[in-house]
Amino acid sequence: MEGIIKFKANWKNIESVSDSEYDFINPWRQECFNKSLIGVGDDRIGYGNISFRIGDTNQFIISGSATGHIPDLKKKHYSKVIDFNILNNSIDCEGRTIASSESMSHAALYAANDNIKCVIHLHHKVLWENNLYLYPTTDISIEYGTVDMAQNVFELAKEFSEGAIIMGGHKDGIIIFGSSYDSCLKQQLIRNIYKKIQ
Repeated sequence: MEGIIKFKANWKNIESVSDSEYDFINPWRQECFNKSLIGVGDDRIGYGNISFRIGDTNQFIISGSATGHIPDLKKKHYSKVIDFNILNNSIDCEGRTIASSESMSHAALYAANDNIKCVIHLHHKVLWENNLYLYPTTDISIEYGTVDMAQNVFELAKEFSEGAIIMGGHKDGIIIFGSSYDSCLKQQLIRNIYKKIQ
């Protein structure tokens, strides 16, 4: 589910995402939307989000809250996370749209490993059901968008610069991460299903 913010947000509604940042992230978000890895469910609730690290910092650009259902995102639909505190469950962000409700999980990945440059949070029922506990899996009792989820993701990602995490307590939710979006979508978990839907 996307759109229910659980973190404490210090949001500045200002122009912040540059044209080059938008031009980099949006084609990949469009690709994920076209393949229904990001989109809207039968319940009309949007799902999924995408981000990338800004240079060597822990700042990142992420698709905004409640944008999963939008076919073609504009620059105003992205947010720049400029600071975060996992223990305090707080995010400082800028942009015309507040950062995604899953921003804390993305933040945890960037904090866990400097080599993680891109993150995609997708939904796929079959992949989730078939790979639960076959890949690193968050505790099934932990809900999305919480401090516990961010801490669990951080611990699971510390040893890996690319991979996948199954969100045990977030049905159909999967996080894939890597050094590039191309490396994310070529991972074994997603590769076969991705080829089928290309």
